[in-house]
Amino acid sequence: MSGVQDPSTWLLDRIDARETALTCETEHVQAQIDELTAKLSELGQAIEHLRITRKTLLALAEEPEPASPSPVLPDHPAYQQILAAFAEVGQPMRARDLCQVLDLPIARTNTENIRAKLKRLVSRGILVETEPGLFTPPRP
Repeated sequence: MSGVQDPSTWLLDRIDARETALTCETEHVQAQIDELTAKLSELGQAIEHLRITRKTLLALAEEPEPASPSPVLPDHPAYQQILAAFAEVGQPMRARDLCQVLDLPIARTNTENIRAKLKRLVSRGILVETEPGLFTPPRP
């Protein structure tokens, strides 16, 4: 009986082998579970970010536009005369045209002074320069 193994040893060896195989398989499955759990967490976080983004965009879309402050007209009465002339004529004008409407002599100094005032009104958002030298009130 030298080549024959004891049946109890043989069974224990088989149990040990099976336990080792199951332990390896358990570790492999646990690694897969950990990987899938991490992936699930990443996906959940991405979904939550999209929900927050959607909620923020919808909230922003519902907010009224902040009112821009009204442009401040310079104190000098010439500016009121200029705006009154634009309201009366109802079309874009050049500095020379405005001198004629305001009954100013067509002289270089008058034209340059009016042009400077028109540029100042443009810088304050009261008028717009649609092309070089052509001024008009902005459209609402």
